[in-house]
Amino acid sequence: MENNTDAWNSGDPYEYFMGRWSRLMAPVFLNWINIPDNLSWLDVGCGTGALSEAIFQVNRPAYLCSVDPSPEFLEKAKAKKSFTADFFTGNASSLPLPDHTFDIVVSGLALNFFPDPSAALSEMQRVLKKDGAIAAYVWDYAGRMDFLRLFWDAAGEIDMNASKLDEGNRFPICNADHLRKQFGQSGLTDIETTFLDINTVFRDFEDYWNPFLGGQGPAPGYLASLDDDLQERIKNRLHKKLQAGPDGSIKLLARAIAVRGNYR
Repeated sequence: MENNTDAWNSGDPYEYFMGRWSRLMAPVFLNWINIPDNLSWLDVGCGTGALSEAIFQVNRPAYLCSVDPSPEFLEKAKAKKSFTADFFTGNASSLPLPDHTFDIVVSGLALNFFPDPSAALSEMQRVLKKDGAIAAYVWDYAGRMDFLRLFWDAAGEIDMNASKLDEGNRFPICNADHLRKQFGQSGLTDIETTFLDINTVFRDFEDYWNPFLGGQGPAPGYLASLDDDLQERIKNRLHKKLQAGPDGSIKLLARAIAVRGNYR
């Protein structure tokens, strides 16, 4: 994660807030791009390693490299015993890697946080072998990323300033047409986009609400900036909006938008 205005530093709060859903989405994305085994992979903006872990388990890569600007996130990724990779601290616009090294470069739930997506895609092409592929996915913030969409809708009803921080407004790149245009302008060919869906199931309302208190990411960072009264009003508004099942669980849809293109 690379946006300086959002808190993306500590792995544990991130895991509770977003990491558990990132792990569910990663294999869905890999199934869509359908890449053969035994190739060399680069994961840009790897965070705590959800996509890298899935690549290792699903695609059996000949080589896997994972890059992220956050040393704390990389330490969390390195600590996982379920996969091995070469880890580098670095940002997407200046990858600390040699030219023409990888068969495929991917980025999971990070492209919108790169300060300069065009520069990032240029760097991805630089380290990619000829006839390689670049693929990425981002949350559908303005559409069916339900647990965040509900939060921002409730916050906007109470605080007129909330819309400025809403990812659905802040990140126009998180749209299939914008992703297709961005990849096309970068010189990639055979561009495809699709929607990828998972279910986010929360045990109860507290399991939904408590991750927003961790301070990691735009929504938790926004919530932490509010006084206790505003926080409580947003919490109560959400409690009324969310529909729980007979067992108290809350089931919501989380949709990502995926894109891929080839480098000729």
